[in-house]
Amino acid sequence: MTLSAQSAPDVLSGLAGLQFAKGHGTGNDFVLVADPAGERHLAETEAAALCDRHQGIGADGLIRAIRSRELPEGAAILAEEPAAEWFMDYRNADGSLSEMCGNGVRVFVAFLLEQGLVELDAGAVLPIGTRAGVKRVERREGGFAVDMGPWAFIDPQRAAANAADATVTAVGLDVARPALSVSMGNPHTVVALAEPAELSGLGLHTAPAVEPVPPHGTNVEFVVPSEPLVTSGVGSISMRVHERGVGETQSCGTGACAAAVAIRYWAGAGAPDRWDVDVPGGRVSVAFVPGTDGREHVELSGPAVIVAHGTLG
Repeated sequence: MTLSAQSAPDVLSGLAGLQFAKGHGTGNDFVLVADPAGERHLAETEAAALCDRHQGIGADGLIRAIRSRELPEGAAILAEEPAAEWFMDYRNADGSLSEMCGNGVRVFVAFLLEQGLVELDAGAVLPIGTRAGVKRVERREGGFAVDMGPWAFIDPQRAAANAADATVTAVGLDVARPALSVSMGNPHTVVALAEPAELSGLGLHTAPAVEPVPPHGTNVEFVVPSEPLVTSGVGSISMRVHERGVGETQSCGTGACAAAVAIRYWAGAGAPDRWDVDVPGGRVSVAFVPGTDGREHVELSGPAVIVAHGTLG
């Protein structure tokens, strides 16, 4: 049964007694539920009802904290990394499953700490299972840093040949703009704009049109480079994002990483390995670092805050 056929209050009435928390990372907000033993599977319609901003709790996504051994995707993660005890079971606001969320994984670890499910000293690293593989989260002053893994172009041949592999049309843009599609374990399409007025004038209440669209859909990031682009060895950009299955959000962690990948690529030789990314909800930092697998990885750092707790009536 779809949520349109059954109202959010009707769906939520079946979840009476469910305990939850609300958290955010630079305004990218989540409902979080602790379900260590996998006893409370939340269906697509239930997740959508919880995330409904008018008749539910309201969020960009739902995160269920479950032990990796309790679901098939987690069992595969444990074969790769036995220490990844916890799995971030993430759904978009429309209830659809998603591979990963860079802001969400920071909030997820903050939630695990607050619930007393893990211990993590400053400077220590916690491996987390996700549908995009193992993510290693380091606790730092003011938040967490996440090894987001290697980045990749979705269409490497076209990206190398043209420095763009798609066009994007959006409300507020006079013509379609060239774009570059980047995988951070989930798909992103990045558009560079010329000035802040173009960024603020976008109408992201309507989903941008991407051509060609990646096979599993895409998130779309609109980016304005700062002037100057680099200060004291750190690049700086501003970004807005339309997330698939959600709409415009205050921030997107994997999107910030993809935006830094694209702008660094377009900037050419000599572009820095550290970037500050300003989003409507605040600022995150992106760094390009060597991975133990011999590939270049992307590290995302920023705050994570648990703001409320509740029980569904």
